[in-house]
Amino acid sequence: MSIQIDQIKISPEQDSREALLREAAKRLHISKKDITDLCILKKSIDARKKPDVFLLYQIAVRIKGDESKILKNHRIKNIAEYQKKTYNVKRGLSLGGRRRPVIVGLGPAGLFAGLILSEAGLCPVILERGKQASERRADVEKFFETGVLDPESNVQFGEGGAGTFSDGKLNTGVHDKNGRNHFILETFVKYGAPPEILYEAKPHIGTDKLIDVVSNIRKAIIEKGGEVRFETKMTGLIVQDGRVSGVKTVSENSSGQNLHEDIIPTDSVILAIGHSARDTFKSLYEEHIPMTAKQFAMGFRIEHPQKFIDESQYGSKAAELLPAAPYKLAFSKGDRGVYSFCMCPGGFVVNASSEEGRLAVNGMSNYRRDSANANSAIVVAVGAGEYDMNDPLGAIAYQRSIEKKAYDLCRGKIPQQLYGNFKENKVSTSYGDFESLTKGAHAFANLRGIYSPEIEQAFINGMDFFDRRIHGFARYDAILSGVESRTSSPVRIPRDESFQSSLRGLFPCGEGAGYAGGITSAAIDGIKVAEAVTGSFSQE
Repeated sequence: MSIQIDQIKISPEQDSREALLREAAKRLHISKKDITDLCILKKSIDARKKPDVFLLYQIAVRIKGDESKILKNHRIKNIAEYQKKTYNVKRGLSLGGRRRPVIVGLGPAGLFAGLILSEAGLCPVILERGKQASERRADVEKFFETGVLDPESNVQFGEGGAGTFSDGKLNTGVHDKNGRNHFILETFVKYGAPPEILYEAKPHIGTDKLIDVVSNIRKAIIEKGGEVRFETKMTGLIVQDGRVSGVKTVSENSSGQNLHEDIIPTDSVILAIGHSARDTFKSLYEEHIPMTAKQFAMGFRIEHPQKFIDESQYGSKAAELLPAAPYKLAFSKGDRGVYSFCMCPGGFVVNASSEEGRLAVNGMSNYRRDSANANSAIVVAVGAGEYDMNDPLGAIAYQRSIEKKAYDLCRGKIPQQLYGNFKENKVSTSYGDFESLTKGAHAFANLRGIYSPEIEQAFINGMDFFDRRIHGFARYDAILSGVESRTSSPVRIPRDESFQSSLRGLFPCGEGAGYAGGITSAAIDGIKVAEAVTGSFSQE
């Protein structure tokens, strides 16, 4: 039995395991020597009453003697018996003469769906249009240096999905009572992620570590009987009697030449294609797979000095002791919500393009989050005012049109503008008190006119509001980069309570299908869909 202790406050100056042992012993009215084990369950930063900033801990301890006696002591506050949530992976199934499941996409959803199916003994075949992470990293770095884009191996496509080249943020708003979230974190740690992600309130892995972690998970899938086919794109489905009966594929090289066409017979297809597979969305729509347009959000990346964000969030004293600070901001007026998205402390703005002649940006941080700048997307909700909500391809066309405008401004370089100049509607000529940190070439341009005047005004209104929350957020020399357009999928592929499309055997999954928003939520959805697939096998 372990005792869970909540609400332990430690100052940043005193933060240590020794301080936790001392506070736990004091809380339980025992000697520190009587604590035989201590495990951190959760750690967060409480900066609500600056300059008094505290680290807030939830821990579990084992002690000598009768632990139940302490738990019955009603005078001791914020203690309980620790009950660990455990996710039980289904094992020991067999195909039983049925055909292997196919997973399309090796982002977080496809990765964890593949892990669950391979653990169960169902030997999935995973198709990934991009390359494995080490080769993908080389292609991405080449693109940053030269501007030469590989449309099949870039920040959007390849092993690990778009999240691999981000901050590796693992916090999620999904409340999962079945232990899937903790299983995901434990899996990441098992395959190389830093152990503190198990208890940090806002865990992250960092691009530099995540690349190796996702590769290690893929290797585990293969060791457990799964198969991964890189540089292999799904080109269509084979349907018989209202059910999936196979997947058409083509293997391509970087120049787009067809190397091999194939058909994989299968009864179950998990569609985890991510939010940027526009050609796949088009082919599925033309095959009459039901899908709808949905609202999403678009805007710009904004950079500030990380020191400014740290001091605004923690105060000047605590900022020297605590890790790089994040922020989360939201504003709503009418139908136009404005909010920060994918905030990257100590990070870089990156060219996240995946199509020739179109440009999108994203943010990334390495594990240490030690660059001089913070960046975040500031995005505005778009939908019925910009495209026909009954036309999913229209939603994609709008997204692409914005990216073309961004590309044309600087012929493929990231277009940038100081926020003050954006409000004045004129091109910037130099940076202010700090310079941009980017991966990929950049140049000054006037970002006004990329979006409609209504969206631009909503963006400015949001910035004015955020400046009241973080004084100086709307500073004149804050650096905007355009455009942030891949916040989520512009379409949704409907599914029922069995997680299947109206085409039986097709399981829309993850962010691309409209059911997740980030690494962890996509991974959770991948697990849920894999459970649905394994359930169909176990019932036979």
